[in-house]
Amino acid sequence: MTQHAFQTEVQQLLHLMIHSLYSEREIFLRELISNASDACDKLRFLTLTEPNLSAGDSDYRVEIAFDKEAKTLTVRDNGVGLTEAEAIEHLGTIAKSGTKAFIGQLGEDQKKNAQLIGQFGVGFYASFMVADKVVVESRSARVGSDKAVRWESAGDGQFATESIERAARGTTVTLHLKEDASEFLDGWRLRALIKKWSDFVTYPIRMAKEDGKEQEQVNTGTPLWTKPKDGITDEDYKKFYQTSCRQWDDPATRIHASVEGRMSYTTLLFVPSEKPFDLFERERRGVSLYVKRVFIMDDCKHLLPEWLRFVRGVVDSDDLPLNVSREILQQAATVEQLRKQLSKRVIDHLLKLAQSSDDADKAAWAKIDASFGPVIREGIVTDHENKDRVSRLARWRSTWTEAEAGRVPTGLEDYIRRCPEAQKEIVFVAGPTLAAAKANPAIEGFVKAGREVLFLTDPVDEWVVQHLHEFDGRKLVDAAKGAGDLLDADAKKALEAKAKELEPFLGFAKETLTDVGEVRLSGRLADSPACLVADEHGVSAQMEAMMRRMGQPVPEQKRTLELNPGHPLVQRLSALHGDSARRPEVADGLHLLRDQAMLAAGGTVSDGAATAKRLQALLAKALG
Repeated sequence: MTQHAFQTEVQQLLHLMIHSLYSEREIFLRELISNASDACDKLRFLTLTEPNLSAGDSDYRVEIAFDKEAKTLTVRDNGVGLTEAEAIEHLGTIAKSGTKAFIGQLGEDQKKNAQLIGQFGVGFYASFMVADKVVVESRSARVGSDKAVRWESAGDGQFATESIERAARGTTVTLHLKEDASEFLDGWRLRALIKKWSDFVTYPIRMAKEDGKEQEQVNTGTPLWTKPKDGITDEDYKKFYQTSCRQWDDPATRIHASVEGRMSYTTLLFVPSEKPFDLFERERRGVSLYVKRVFIMDDCKHLLPEWLRFVRGVVDSDDLPLNVSREILQQAATVEQLRKQLSKRVIDHLLKLAQSSDDADKAAWAKIDASFGPVIREGIVTDHENKDRVSRLARWRSTWTEAEAGRVPTGLEDYIRRCPEAQKEIVFVAGPTLAAAKANPAIEGFVKAGREVLFLTDPVDEWVVQHLHEFDGRKLVDAAKGAGDLLDADAKKALEAKAKELEPFLGFAKETLTDVGEVRLSGRLADSPACLVADEHGVSAQMEAMMRRMGQPVPEQKRTLELNPGHPLVQRLSALHGDSARRPEVADGLHLLRDQAMLAAGGTVSDGAATAKRLQALLAKALG
């Protein structure tokens, strides 16, 4: 044998590549299969002008075999093969990619159809992660005789070549496995790795059956997303969704699209109909990345924004920038552009469903909103670029939806279409549950005035409305905050006159209830005696309670207690206030009004024991 030195001259570089380049040892199999697939692809392209190159064997394939006794693993292909000079040039020069050079020789139309992967020239050396010696035997399709080459190396900075005879064209890579790599001598393990990394390689990957008598194809071959849509049934899509996306439910909807041009990619995405168990693991993503049909990574967080983490499926790109190990996307303009395109495509599809009059689309959207409505609304806060369009997907229950059975949650656009022309705001109220929101006394005046009120009942909603200040020119207003300007000029004058009349009583109430900021008469109440309202920029009672549960500091604030001057309880308390001997009873009554108003708003009372004591005294007196 003739000894040669690696042309890089740097043995440390080879050591670094073997031990540090890849995060998982198993990736070596992906790299070798990709190289074998490239070899078949190269020959297929060459036969377009030189048909005789594949004479006698045009069934391109990759074969995997292992020998437990010899501790060897073999990857064989019948592709273009190598001459001795090519073996020295390509295998003896680290980062010298024969594939990249081959692509440079293709025309533009041929490049579009090529599925060649190995353009870094380093994948082959991943073999040394699991092997202490690698032997390559190859015969070029261009050589007419049996002349071939054997290349071998222990990954120590040296390699050797010699001329041999070989009957068939193609390449055989034999790995003499290390002691700690025996897991790759197991048929089940190898099949699993092929399915994981190389399932959609164009050419069949074959292994011997368990009986060892005949071979079987291990990989699927043509991926579903590359097939024409008119040849794919709903059942095909469902099966792919459940097996490849590892889901148990039926998809609510799907997006299957191919894009060519400046950026070429194919995507097959699904929206589940049920919540995935990992929905709130924000680092998880359900989209797998393929490049030219070769699996690169699961849970690719670069392809869609965080709020779309419920989307499942695959993206197969022709030209995404990967790092040299093909495990990490480089943060380049190409990735950002792809992310924008995919986000727009998904949002457009969801908007189409949400705004459709078709019964099937309505049913699909109902499932999506029921399962992922709060997560979609996260996008209003986190996806600044698409904020307006995502806000058109937001849906809530409201006084309108609850007024008649069968009405579905409403969007902001529908709210605006229904509201009176003179109404310049969108009114909402927050509550821990739908029942609590509906029972909040702060909405009574709005309902009486004919204004629809949205019920925000998910913890994410208050966070959302802090960032969604207006929609289509209408300000979002919390019914339980601010002054509640619902009265016309005459009604305001009447309320001001009544407040002047009850000024001593209101002053007593303020002195008694030291934890409220102000006590005033209300123009927003209709049936309830009292309600607590925060300042326009204050924190709601529900948000306060949530912050306490999370152990977060609650900002100091004093709410305003609003009293309904037309309610019998308020009238009776104001009358009793005139009798100084009964003012302790009035004080207890005011405390109870304040506490029930806090509970009705979804908050908690500060002194539950004192509240219970006052209720007991009131009951005892009422029962004689």
